[in-house]
Amino acid sequence: MSDDHQHGLTLIAFVGSVFSPYYAWSRARGRADPDDFCALNVALYGRGPKRWTMTERGRRWCHRDATTFSIGPSKLHWDGSALNIQIDEVGAPLPRRVRGQVKIWPDQLFNYSVPLESSGFHRWGPLAPSARIEVALQDPDLRWTGHAYLDSNEGDEPIEQAFNQWNWSRMAWPDGSTQVVYDMQWPASEDRVLNLRFDRQGGVEPLPAEPVQALSPTAWRVQRRARSTHAVTVHEQLEDTPFYQRCWLRQRAKGVDGLAFHETLSVPRLVSPLVRAMLPWRMPRRS
Repeated sequence: MSDDHQHGLTLIAFVGSVFSPYYAWSRARGRADPDDFCALNVALYGRGPKRWTMTERGRRWCHRDATTFSIGPSKLHWDGSALNIQIDEVGAPLPRRVRGQVKIWPDQLFNYSVPLESSGFHRWGPLAPSARIEVALQDPDLRWTGHAYLDSNEGDEPIEQAFNQWNWSRMAWPDGSTQVVYDMQWPASEDRVLNLRFDRQGGVEPLPAEPVQALSPTAWRVQRRARSTHAVTVHEQLEDTPFYQRCWLRQRAKGVDGLAFHETLSVPRLVSPLVRAMLPWRMPRRS
């Protein structure tokens, strides 16, 4: 988010994209190679130009090593102190280009990973819960600086084999630390809640699970909720799809009102044949 709260940017680099219908269809025919299903998702929000791109590319057009991940014409590179992202993508179905540079400087790097469910096949961890970002886009013409967050998810099996629904949120606290909440739900078992605070010195503090705060369903009727000891309201809806939503919440932490970034994923919706048949309309593949 920009320092003036007027602009936002989400970037996700995928290897074996969990949202890819092409990857799912390939797995159904036999074993699929994750490196053959890569994408850079770019979502630009706020006042001014808005963009959304997610073009999937096959192994021929992708390369990754210890410091660099190239996906078609776009590239992520770690230079030892910052993550440099070169973006050159085009949206669908409206072919609106996103082209430019993003640079992220972590306040503190973390070597922290936690299993999300009992099997340990799915793991999550923040690489930099707090960071600075500089955005310099040529198309659309947009420049800003602000606060950023960087994390990683990995899994050894399809997402539908382990999850039903989750609500995830993060919030920057006044002391510079970051709170992350992973609230996972299953129909016939207890919820699993991770409530963690990451400070700027590299410390990780587990926090008690907070009460559930109901949120209104999205326009696509995705059910969602938050965890907080105070009332929570939707400040701005950023994305609303049949299986996924992303928004800003207004909530209170440490006696101060602030904004929390919130996401909900409905796995049964994601894996439904109808939704998967719709996804290529927004997520084309270049093999």
